[in-house]
Amino acid sequence: MKTSTIIVSGGIVRRIPVWLIPMVYVVASAIAGLVLPRIESAYFPEYVHDMSVGSATAFFSSVSSGMMALTGIVFAIAFVAVQFSALAYSPRVVVMFASDPMLFHALGIFFATFTYSLAALIWTDRSGSGTVPLFSTVVVLCLVIVSMVAFAALVRNLNNLQIHHVLKVTGDRGRATIRGMFARIPDGTGAPQHAAADPTPDLGPATQTLTYSGEPRVIARLDIPTLVRLAEAANATLVIDCGVGETLVEDTVLMHVHGASQAIPEASLMRAVHLANARTFEQDPKYAIRLLVDIAIKALSPAINDPTTAVQALDQIEDLLRRLGRRELDAGRAFDASGTLRLTFPVPTWGDYLALSFDEIRLYGGSSVQVIRRLRAVLVGLADSLAVDERRIEVQRYLDHLNLGIGRSLFDDLDQAAALQEDRQGLGLSRKRQALRSVRREPVQV
Repeated sequence: MKTSTIIVSGGIVRRIPVWLIPMVYVVASAIAGLVLPRIESAYFPEYVHDMSVGSATAFFSSVSSGMMALTGIVFAIAFVAVQFSALAYSPRVVVMFASDPMLFHALGIFFATFTYSLAALIWTDRSGSGTVPLFSTVVVLCLVIVSMVAFAALVRNLNNLQIHHVLKVTGDRGRATIRGMFARIPDGTGAPQHAAADPTPDLGPATQTLTYSGEPRVIARLDIPTLVRLAEAANATLVIDCGVGETLVEDTVLMHVHGASQAIPEASLMRAVHLANARTFEQDPKYAIRLLVDIAIKALSPAINDPTTAVQALDQIEDLLRRLGRRELDAGRAFDASGTLRLTFPVPTWGDYLALSFDEIRLYGGSSVQVIRRLRAVLVGLADSLAVDERRIEVQRYLDHLNLGIGRSLFDDLDQAAALQEDRQGLGLSRKRQALRSVRREPVQV
């Protein structure tokens, strides 16, 4: 087939919710506290620790009470991290810190240490034996050491709140999504293998319409293999009207079924459309760009006035766009094994990515020479890296639009001359050359 398609693996890795991680530790430690001391007492009664019963009691009591205090500190750290990221960057960035598995593993370790130290306390001087169980004492001591290591790692993770790390993590999520969703344009190919080479056939009238009913939810992922199988079984073509990342509200038309020989159960169709309370990175390459733009425009607000953060966000945005520019973006169709079209769904165009990446930064950063110069450097570098003429032309149009805005700005002549130079640092290293090479990449005289 000449048409670009997207193939998503049907094998989904099921991860337990992060809030269940501490519960797993609690259950495991409770079972260990009930079983291990009994085994130790029944089969290894001669193995005892030589510390006094009073010292052992004080030790286990201190560990159990100390773990509760440490747990409170961890909650305080988590609260500070969430509040700081929400206020300094974006409320949507909070989820990356609030759902950090390290936080929940640390809580689980503290709970396990608390639970098992209580069990060891109960079995100390059991029935007036005047002995301290050796293995339980060693287990508690090891748990205390692991708890200290987990706490140190948790404090170290506070460095992740630094802006360069937040931007890098967000960019990494976007890069992983791009790699998993879009096929790379073969080297030496001057145009993407897009759907225009194989137009969508006339599907005829819709035989079934799926309408959403319920609370507002966001489309997090489409189970494309399942949707294709359902359409193939009914000899139909599914047309999804809403894309990944869109919010469904009451009576939203989600999907049309065309040419079906039999009705497809709506419950089966809805199970293949995974909904969530908020957008996710999984099948939404726009989301990483959205977060980066949010961070940039918040930094450009008059209350913060931090254009350097916006420049750093543009570093990540440029990298994502360069990767998208080398990918086949027209992947909104899926076929069965025989090559029959079974599914279409909306996907963003190259122009959509450009508008999402630059429009708000250009508007809110229009009074900053630093931001404008970095924007120009992004566009010039992006055009030089693109092998697809249509996409390079769109970049040229956007750069012309940027130049028009500079000409109409309140900058004086000297500031306009400075803003018309591209600078990858924003302010620091001017490059005096033409705004953009032509689409045919004619040589530029400096």
